[in-house]
Amino acid sequence: MDLNRALLVYDGDCAFCTTWVERLKNVLAVFPEAQPWQWLDLDEVGLTNSDVTTAAWFLSGGQRHRGHAAFAALLRMQPAFGWRFFGNLLLTPPFSWAARVGYFLIARYRHRLPGGTPACALPRPQS
Repeated sequence: MDLNRALLVYDGDCAFCTTWVERLKNVLAVFPEAQPWQWLDLDEVGLTNSDVTTAAWFLSGGQRHRGHAAFAALLRMQPAFGWRFFGNLLLTPPFSWAARVGYFLIARYRHRLPGGTPACALPRPQS
């Protein structure tokens, strides 16, 4: 796998995640290769099972963006100024703080959101 190419890594078992990846492909002018983590050799892309079961990742040219920062990176690669502006805004405090909390809540409860299924639920923490 060429890690210099942009790659969006998401949970392919989650209907909510898969639906939003497909919707964003139709809305955004530029979209990287997107692969469910279940199809990847995680060691090859430098991610762990814990990494990919808790957040989406955007990998490009040695850079690794997780969660809300992955979404921001996706927006920042767009040719339209508005998308790039919004992507930068998501990384600027205090907006980044709200984006981080918002992403955490969406990821945590994605199985209860429209399009979500029980397979979308995050694994329970090990005791």
